[in-house]
Amino acid sequence: MSNRALLEVIALDETDAVAAQSGGADRLELVADMDKDGLTPSRETFGRIRAAVDIPLRVMLRLADGFSAGSHEDVEALVGAARELRAEGADEFVLGFLDEGGHPDLVTVERLIAEINGCHWTFHRAIDRAADRDALRKSLADLPGLDTYLTAGAAAGVDAGLPTLVAEAARGGEPGYRARILVGGGLRLDHVPELLAAGIDGFHIGGAARPAGWSGPVDAAAVREWRETLDA
Repeated sequence: MSNRALLEVIALDETDAVAAQSGGADRLELVADMDKDGLTPSRETFGRIRAAVDIPLRVMLRLADGFSAGSHEDVEALVGAARELRAEGADEFVLGFLDEGGHPDLVTVERLIAEINGCHWTFHRAIDRAADRDALRKSLADLPGLDTYLTAGAAAGVDAGLPTLVAEAARGGEPGYRARILVGGGLRLDHVPELLAAGIDGFHIGGAARPAGWSGPVDAAAVREWRETLDA
C-alpha cells in the first residue's frame, strides 16, 4: 500500500464523498463554489462529509476567488473559519496566498498555520501564479505542516506544465522540494505515464471525476478508472 499513488478527488458534499471513496479515492479535497475555483465549505458540510466517509479530508481555506487573501478583515474571517473547522474535527487543510507582486503572502500563511497548529496542509495552485516558483518553495520550506504542493506546473494547466513538474520531481531531496507534488489542473489520464515515470505519486482530479460536469455529482466509475490506471 505504501507504494500506491495518492488519488485525491474534489468533493462538494457527502454524495460526492461517498462516490469518490467507493471509486478508490485515497483523500478528498473539500470545497464549495467551484464557479470561484473552490472556496471554504461550511462547518456543517464538513461535519456531514466526515460522518459519511472514513478517508482523509483536506479542507480548503479560501474565502474569495483569486490568490489574494484580501483585507485584514478578510484574513480574520479566514482564521475564524479555520478555527470553526478545527473545532468540528478538521485536521488537514489546503491554502495558499500571493501578494500583489506574485510572492508568497507569508504573513497570512503563517497566521493560518498558527491557527491550524500542527495540521498537515497543501499549498495549492497559487504556486502556478507565483513570480518565482523556486523562491516560493524555498521561502515556505521550513513552515510546519506543509507536506504537499498542488500544482499543474503552469498557470495554463498540465499540458503546459509537464516539463516543470518533471524537473521539480527530479529535485526531490533539495530544500524546498521535499513536499509531495500533487498534480492537478487540466490533468488527464494520458498524462499519467510520464508523471509516474518521473517519480510523481500524487494526482488530484475534479472535473475528471464528473462526466456530467460540475452540475453533476462525482461518478464512482470515473474515479475507479483513475484508480486502476494509477495502480496498473
